[in-house]
Amino acid sequence: MTTYNITAPKQLRAHITLPASKSISNRALIIHALAGGDTLPQNLSDCDDTDVIIRALEQMPPTIDIKAAGTSMRFMTALLATTEHGEHIITGTERMQHRPIKVLVDALRHLGADIAYVGQEGYPPLRINGQRLQGGSLEIAGNVSSQYISALLMIGPMLLGGLTLRLTGDIISRPYIDLTLCTMREFGAKVEWTSVDTISVQPTPYTSRPYLIENDWSAASYWYEMVALSNDPEAEVVLEGLMDGSKQGDSSVRYLFSLLGVKTVFASKTPGVPTRVTLRKGAGRVRRLEYDFVNAPDLAQTLVCTCCALGVPFHFTGLQTLKIKETDRIEALKAELGKLGFEIKDINSRELTWDGKTMPPAAAASSTGEHSINTYDDHRMALAFAPMALRMPISIEHPEVVTKSYPRYWDDLRQAGFIIE
Repeated sequence: MTTYNITAPKQLRAHITLPASKSISNRALIIHALAGGDTLPQNLSDCDDTDVIIRALEQMPPTIDIKAAGTSMRFMTALLATTEHGEHIITGTERMQHRPIKVLVDALRHLGADIAYVGQEGYPPLRINGQRLQGGSLEIAGNVSSQYISALLMIGPMLLGGLTLRLTGDIISRPYIDLTLCTMREFGAKVEWTSVDTISVQPTPYTSRPYLIENDWSAASYWYEMVALSNDPEAEVVLEGLMDGSKQGDSSVRYLFSLLGVKTVFASKTPGVPTRVTLRKGAGRVRRLEYDFVNAPDLAQTLVCTCCALGVPFHFTGLQTLKIKETDRIEALKAELGKLGFEIKDINSRELTWDGKTMPPAAAASSTGEHSINTYDDHRMALAFAPMALRMPISIEHPEVVTKSYPRYWDDLRQAGFIIE
């Protein structure tokens, strides 16, 4: 097992080119394929999750191994079901084979898809025989993964009768749904919210076009964490390729971290144009933070780690989807922060709270004093815990997991003055 021991710099100065947005890359690739485009979108993410989609679309092998990429599993399942590429089996890692997909399969079957479970009912692997689907009206729970909803929406223009999708109950991760709709429209789709809970997609085929992908606000969150945790009053991180007014839901990180003492300055605010963003220390921080992450669940680990390291008590809600991510992120956070002396508690596996009290750190520290963080094959565990080295000794087990979304992360940390051994 590889473990990285991380030593933070006393002064934080960095100029970083962030990876491209994984969320936009994956959507643009699926839509590009449905449009029959010849030229791939520009500035595609170089992460594992995007790479598996590129290889699947280029090669279309009889068995498609999506590895640990949950988004890719859901998006490719919908694409394979509605395009005439013959029969395929789609599978993934052991963890992927325990991540539920029944909601999406049932919805696709309702539209006429030919899908069978190869193993356990409700979970991958799947056998899919692609064909043109009729389309029509469909209901799906709004409080399940938004990736199911996005997968169905993206195939909507290819359905003979289009798609009317009604979302029942509470709707979570709405910014990710809106990101999907925005990307679809940029490729010529006619799609709109027709009521507070219903989306209509017309059977108007996509149009192939050149497409530039902006950089990733989720990746930016770890640099916000570093500025917040640095004891350097002049700390400054410059990030390239972000947009003001971004359609990425995780761009809300700039507002969250303004409450934790980080100031954001845009070099330009021209709509739709990537620019340089500078992060600096700002005015004070809140004494306690409460936030509903229902629209930005991927930021939860970053904010939990930051608040613990800063000593800011919190109550975070809207975390129900964290149970079905790359790992059970609720339990993973409780276990690993417990090693560092932070006893965080969950409420019904939907909320996390911390009262600000600490315990003596667990005895399980390495010979150099670093506390070894288990990453559970989850990229965001490594990405969120590493910046805590600015406040305490940290080591990261299986650091290679970052390739899922931010392959150059460790190189960028070294560039910023971190020592990684």
